[in-house]
Amino acid sequence: MALTKAKKAEQIDKLAHELEGSTSAIVGTFAKLTVSQDFELRKAVRNAGGRYRVLKNTLAARASRGTKVEQALQGLKGVSSVAYTSGDPVALAKALSTWMQENAEFTFKLGIVDGQVITVEEVKKLATMPAKEEIFSKLLYLLNAPAQRLVTVLNAAGRDVAVVLNQAVEQQKFSATASAQPAEAAKPAAAAQAAEAPKAEPVAAAPAEVAPAAAPAETAAPVATTAPEAEAAGTKEDSQTAAAGTEAPAEG
Repeated sequence: MALTKAKKAEQIDKLAHELEGSTSAIVGTFAKLTVSQDFELRKAVRNAGGRYRVLKNTLAARASRGTKVEQALQGLKGVSSVAYTSGDPVALAKALSTWMQENAEFTFKLGIVDGQVITVEEVKKLATMPAKEEIFSKLLYLLNAPAQRLVTVLNAAGRDVAVVLNQAVEQQKFSATASAQPAEAAKPAAAAQAAEAPKAEPVAAAPAEVAPAAAPAETAAPVATTAPEAEAAGTKEDSQTAAAGTEAPAEG
């Protein structure tokens, strides 16, 4: 039964929406598939993160316009089906190749990865490559390997030191040397202290104490007290001499 224009337009819009976010696609063909085979094929593609659809070539050409898988869906002839994904193209190719090993009725036509069309042989080679997760894990291992080796070496060195110390403690090597070492170390320490001690310098004789400044004042005090007496005595002698001089002419 022929599709109406409305039905065709609906299918084109639906397929265009699904292909819009796809980055990779693998186009195949088949002579005849049973319902069971078709179910297993769709399941394998779905487990690889993709979707599978049997195409009408003209509708696929129109629905793929403006998408990243457009080039792979233009000019198809014969029976065509497409498996497409926005994830890992390697996983999709592996899933199809594994399923094809037991279902020879299905063959590849071409593929496209990130806008680059690939041949049937290249699709088969793509299926033998490691998956994205495997590549990432190997890359992560290579990045972490130097750090892991360094940690292993450091841990091994620590374990070796601990074993040696434990054996030394068990053999009491530290207790025998510990008692002898302080006595031996005391001798050089005492000699070093004696050498470092400053030599005694001769002590100079203490200078005579200087009399306090108030002492001369005490000795000068008597002088100050006798000065008026001397002056009084001199005055008395002068008066006596003057009197004697006055009396002398009377005797003559």
